Amino acid sequence: MRVDLTGRRVVITAGGSGIGRVMAERFADVGASVAVCDVDDAALKDLAATRPGIFGARADVGQAGEVDAFFDAAIARLGGLDVLVNNAGVSGPTKPVEAITPEEWERTIGVNLNGAFFCTRRAVPLFKAQRSGVIVNLSSTAGRMGMPNRSPYSAAKYGVRGFTDVMAIELGEHNIRVNAILPGVVDGPRGRRVITEQAEKRGMSFEEYLPNLLHNVSMHTMIDQEEVADLAIFLASDYARHISGQSIGVCGNFESYRAPRTVTA
Repeated sequence: MRVDLTGRRVVITAGGSGIGRVMAERFADVGASVAVCDVDDAALKDLAATRPGIFGARADVGQAGEVDAFFDAAIARLGGLDVLVNNAGVSGPTKPVEAITPEEWERTIGVNLNGAFFCTRRAVPLFKAQRSGVIVNLSSTAGRMGMPNRSPYSAAKYGVRGFTDVMAIELGEHNIRVNAILPGVVDGPRGRRVITEQAEKRGMSFEEYLPNLLHNVSMHTMIDQEEVADLAIFLASDYARHISGQSIGVCGNFESYRAPRTVTA
């Protein structure tokens, strides 16, 4: 099965690096026209140098005005929109709830949840007008089970799942599909940074701590960024034309959280 998205117009948030960058490149490789936003100017510059066919612009999705400016530029460049991937997210603090500041809470919710809303509200009128469209939201396994010391992130990702469910119901009659992807322990810069923070809280190195974390995953493995991108492409394609309202894990079966072991086997 080969997915061909030639002619599809795709917006991906936080597409300058990490999972978003891999998604942008993968979508372009299967024929889509792609526009991304990011807050990392260096990443956008590198993207422009290495993949000049992908349009990139600076925008913080937690700020509605910046989202509006980005969408105006992206739609002008693409000539319309067929797929929105709400990928932007921040990991937030790794702290017990009483140590989290209001600013940390608001920033984590603002990017991870509000950002999906700000982008969706711009995409939906376009989708309704053409009676077609796909929205892929990035949630997390932390949006399916509670993660200790990650309350802002987990709350936001639960919110993304709820937003996905509501949008699928609200928009289905307009032939607009909405799904969520729930990545597990991702082998990427952000995932490794979070794991390192968790390890340091326990006085351990990344290498020492990782097996203790992965015992929660039945396949005992991290997830490649490409796996997440490939699922997003499938969900955007006609192969998934009647898949909507689903929260799909790419996690190696990270289904029930057990507190990480504190000693190695």
